[in-house]
Amino acid sequence: MLSLVSPNQVIESMIQSGEAKAKLPVSDLLIRGALSGALLGFGTTLAFTAEVQTGMGIVGAVLFPAAFVIIILLGLELVTGSFALLPVAVLGKKATVGQMIKNWLWVIVGHILGSIIYALLYIIAITQLGHVNNNPVAAKIIAVAETKTLGYKNLGTDGLIVVFVKAMLCNWMVTLGAVMAMTTKSVSGKIAAMWLPILIFFAQGFEHAVVNMFVIPAGMMLGAHVTLADWLLWNQLPVTVGNLVGGFLFTGLALYLTHRKTASKMILEVPKTDKSAASR
Repeated sequence: MLSLVSPNQVIESMIQSGEAKAKLPVSDLLIRGALSGALLGFGTTLAFTAEVQTGMGIVGAVLFPAAFVIIILLGLELVTGSFALLPVAVLGKKATVGQMIKNWLWVIVGHILGSIIYALLYIIAITQLGHVNNNPVAAKIIAVAETKTLGYKNLGTDGLIVVFVKAMLCNWMVTLGAVMAMTTKSVSGKIAAMWLPILIFFAQGFEHAVVNMFVIPAGMMLGAHVTLADWLLWNQLPVTVGNLVGGFLFTGLALYLTHRKTASKMILEVPKTDKSAASR
């Protein structure tokens, strides 16, 4: 029996997933969001470690999706994926705008908490509580934090455009990763399907809001010349909006518009089939 799921069924899974996320209580949103933030921190430091050890960024990009896979398989909350799934549930009249916004806000709070907790613990580990100041991964984190903020700041308005576009491109792939997990029923198939889009975004240095909630604060803790305003204004805020726009337009809305009629027809036909079968 083939485990491949049809695109129309995938759209229904997207709507059902968005509906379930919309109904989660705040406590679950915070816990699942915090775990996801920490796990993406793990994935980022794994990728940086691999890059430092091999001198090849592509090696880190190949390994980074492991964190995303764990998040999806455990049913945790990742706001960047929800930027596609929740609007589709709203369009399908299975969730309200208020529920959608509540999910996003509380999950983001969870992400920040989890990311900063992992950053603190990781810095203690690699600096041996401040006794080691020449760790190459720490230097990498500092460089990335400054590039992701001051690099755009130095470009002025053009920098905001660039970071916004890179955020859109990032979440086009990240949301595809979340959706691709729904294209198969086998665990191995889900892992393979999710791995590819996430590798594509990370390898090209696009901007992911949740990854940045870890790497920029971690860089600041390690001594990066980045202020809170630099982080928020030149990265976090435009990246979050760019992730929302990219994930919604290129994945959520696009797939919903092209498959919704057939998917809706499938739903309407199910009760008829069940009713006729019961009458026999």
